[in-house]
Amino acid sequence: MSRLSDAFPRGRTALVCYVMAGDPSLASTEELLLAIDGAGADVIELGLPFSDPIADGPTLQASATRSLKHGGSVASALSVARKLRGKLRAPVVTMGYMNPIESMGLRGFAAALRDAGIAGCIVPDLPLEEAAPLREELDAAGVDLVPLVAPTTPMERAAAIAKLARGFVYTVSVTGVTGARTEFPPDLAARLRELRAISSLPVAVGFGIARPVQAAALRGLVDGIVVGSALVAAHHEGGVAKATELVRGLKAALQ
Repeated sequence: MSRLSDAFPRGRTALVCYVMAGDPSLASTEELLLAIDGAGADVIELGLPFSDPIADGPTLQASATRSLKHGGSVASALSVARKLRGKLRAPVVTMGYMNPIESMGLRGFAAALRDAGIAGCIVPDLPLEEAAPLREELDAAGVDLVPLVAPTTPMERAAAIAKLARGFVYTVSVTGVTGARTEFPPDLAARLRELRAISSLPVAVGFGIARPVQAAALRGLVDGIVVGSALVAAHHEGGVAKATELVRGLKAALQ
């Protein structure tokens, strides 16, 4: 177990909240992180802005574009995390792509996460077969590499992914990219049961969760839910107050 795994308490469904660093500014990101931490986020996923986020839908793509337009970068994102180190109750996990990581160098990236107090790292475009070098550097730095499992991943492969996972296993609810959706696939509950049966770590589900009623429907079926696009949209449309209201509603639905 780790600091990240420990954020998923037994008998309760944890709330993982996504924030794009630098959208629309580093100051607003700092304010939002503190607010959602206080509103009950169990884990905070900090998006690292990138120009070609292939796993992200329109909402998160637009968020990354706004961040980059205002000077957002991996370095600036980690500067916010470093500033708030020790001030956030929830552990922070980065979510970013391999291109900027490789530009920094795997060891340099891992060291930067460690120095910023980051607990884990999600890399959507890093397949199992190519993950060992980064996983080894992150392990040495005390940072968990959190893998993703797609709806189309065969259970045998999912078991192999879960065996090498750190922190938690992130399962994607639907095929396609991130974004709020009105309903889940009919086989999602069965899929979640299978994944939890083969994983010794908590299993969190994301992509498509937008409203408290959806969170309530998943309560008890999974160890955590990830809310990204809906939270980014709320912040963009109504600022910290609207984003915080959404977090409180989601948190209440999971109780």
